[in-house]
Amino acid sequence: MKEQRVMSLLGLAQKAGKIVSGELAVEKAVRSGKAKLIVVAADGSDNTKKAYQNMAAYYKLPFYEILSKDVLGQCIGKHNRAALAVIDEGFSRSLDSILNGK
Repeated sequence: MKEQRVMSLLGLAQKAGKIVSGELAVEKAVRSGKAKLIVVAADGSDNTKKAYQNMAAYYKLPFYEILSKDVLGQCIGKHNRAALAVIDEGFSRSLDSILNGK
């Protein structure tokens, strides 16, 4: 149930243009201060997870390891995605509350 809500919200955020995906685009969004939340696929490589986890900690952003690369990509209508960033405060808060069980 929680997974389905997350997937729906990610799809809605993508349609609204509030998702950035792809390694370089996510890094750029984080460094520029646009990113509000980082999502990394649970089946991503350890190096990828560690890099984004460190980036999230440094920039004080919420960080989640959820879904698979395939499902993450399907949510946003793209091919496999190892990471994405939400660049909208509202979508970020909604995802945060779903993933924290609030």
